[in-house]
Amino acid sequence: MSQDTRRNSRAITEGFERAPARAMLKAIGFTDEDLSKPLIGVANTWTETMPCNFHLRRLAEKVKEGIRAAGGTPMEFNTISVSDGVTMGTEGMRASLVSREVIADSIELMCRGHMFDAVVTLVGCDKTIPAAAMAVLRLNIPSLVLYGGSIAPGCYKGKDVTVQDMFEAVGAVAAGKMSLEALAEIENVACPGAGACGGQYTANTMALAIEMLGLAPVGYSTIPAEDARKDAASVAAGRLIMDVLQRGTCPRDVVTRASFDNAIASVAATGGSTNAVLHLLALAGEMGVPLALKDFDEVSRRTPLIADLKPGGRFAAVDMDRAGGVPLLARRLIAGGFMDGSARTIEGRTWAESSLSATEQAGQRVLRPLSEPIRPTGGLVILQGNLAPEGCVVKMSGHERGHHRGPAWVFDREEDAFAAVKERRIQPGSVVVIRYEGPRGGPGMREMLGVTAALVGQGLGDSVALLTDGRFSGATRGLMVGHVAPEAAVGGPIAAVRTGDIITIDVEARQLSVELSAEQIAERLRGFQPPAPRYTSGVFAKYAALVSSASEGAITRPPQPQASSQAPSAERRQVAAVP
Repeated sequence: MSQDTRRNSRAITEGFERAPARAMLKAIGFTDEDLSKPLIGVANTWTETMPCNFHLRRLAEKVKEGIRAAGGTPMEFNTISVSDGVTMGTEGMRASLVSREVIADSIELMCRGHMFDAVVTLVGCDKTIPAAAMAVLRLNIPSLVLYGGSIAPGCYKGKDVTVQDMFEAVGAVAAGKMSLEALAEIENVACPGAGACGGQYTANTMALAIEMLGLAPVGYSTIPAEDARKDAASVAAGRLIMDVLQRGTCPRDVVTRASFDNAIASVAATGGSTNAVLHLLALAGEMGVPLALKDFDEVSRRTPLIADLKPGGRFAAVDMDRAGGVPLLARRLIAGGFMDGSARTIEGRTWAESSLSATEQAGQRVLRPLSEPIRPTGGLVILQGNLAPEGCVVKMSGHERGHHRGPAWVFDREEDAFAAVKERRIQPGSVVVIRYEGPRGGPGMREMLGVTAALVGQGLGDSVALLTDGRFSGATRGLMVGHVAPEAAVGGPIAAVRTGDIITIDVEARQLSVELSAEQIAERLRGFQPPAPRYTSGVFAKYAALVSSASEGAITRPPQPQASSQAPSAERRQVAAVP
């Protein structure tokens, strides 16, 4: 059956009643012929505030070229985007996770308001990727999510460097291990052009996950930002969206529970960012697909870590592309039974069929054979215990120790923890605790790369652990525990911890605990009152009022009416204490 490829846009452009709308569109150059074709939204997250998205104007033109050639009329619009790397360690970092919701909302609003028949989203830095995916899952119209690609690594004294090395260099300077002159030299070469941060950090992790879900063309994501192939692939993507529209394929036709397991397996196999847990939970929530923290641990336990990628490994994201990219990874995982090859891609093929296109670079060591894994289990680990009853997340990239016991050093803000690290007050063996940085308490669940990288740069990465109800950058390495839930701001046990308390992190046992009895924790939390909200108006206040736990993806949702016959849940009782 042929699809009505103008099912939505007819309401905007057809009939004598729509003459005013057509007149306005003709004012900016559209013709009657243009308006007789399907209208394709091109959602661009271009910005001049970071390299990650800076080149997306160029790619948008290529996508529009492909759409026009295939018989559609593209209409480009822009959204906001916030740079994690630029804002890291500052008050501005609170805006990052909040921006995920705003971007998703803005794409949804534009597509509903202008009644596009299909949409292509162009994304780069971390939150734009899951935000675009959230939007297209809500809209459920023919869609693509196109990742702008990785930045090329810089070169310092013959060695590849990325922004991760930049953050760690700051810690080395503070420790007296590096001169300011050397820091400036690395600063000038670490980021040589456009593209997102160049390891298996959050942007590249989420681009991989979105491709595995079936929302992006196979093989598109790993093409580097400034590679000439990216332009040609973007033209092809423009043509592809018209084919997807003609077939009537919508995101929910492709994305299934098996797709989520495949995405989790790909993150686990590549040592990807812990932020994937947060974002995949959010995407599952948009679809109503049951997905919980335990599912990440189960998939990761059965999936080997086979990609030797930064931050824990040796290679940059561009090396994975040369090695064979996503098709080669998929071929490995399907061959080992770690990925469901019957799940479908946006092109209409199965992953088993798509992985046959993989071309492996001779002698490559980025994606190891299944017989030589870096670790027999994947990089995502979920812990629970009396400090995290709802759970928390650790990334194990193959080099971290699996057990740590030590005294807590407690900080109620990231800035205070960073000052302590900078002043070299943190002692080996300690557990740095940073709280009131969760989704509600932050608000916005800031990433702690400044602190974690400074610890590594000072040589404390192998002797100090860190835990927080905030997040970590994908560039974080070392024994770092994030997303502790419930968070401190709602009276989670992390709020009861005091400096000097003994904390144990046991990865094998999947436990995070403080050496306090349940009675002692309850006594410390009796009459608990969180600090006054940092923001009482504006977007941060609205976000804090609506955001859910990190264990649910930190999504925002309207308040749900509570039946009078039911007692409030423990979380609701705790949240009620928040002013």
